[in-house]
Amino acid sequence: MHGMGSGDCPFEFNFDAATFKVGDTVSYRVNGSLEGMPFVGTLLEVHEDHVVIAGDANDPSCRYRGTRESRPQVDYAEL
Repeated sequence: MHGMGSGDCPFEFNFDAATFKVGDTVSYRVNGSLEGMPFVGTLLEVHEDHVVIAGDANDPSCRYRGTRESRPQVDYAEL
């Protein structure tokens, strides 16, 4: 894979929750047994106190509600 191990990242993340907008790519976290693992998603909705993340680009029904912070937190129960 391109850039494997070189520190290159194929994604451009928005880590500024104040500027989140629909279509931004974010790195999000999941609590519970997936704690500490990074996930990538696209913002579908941006609200004052939460965001809705597309968890799978190939499955439009895969939507997660996350906190509105630099790396949104998704509750494991939503998966």
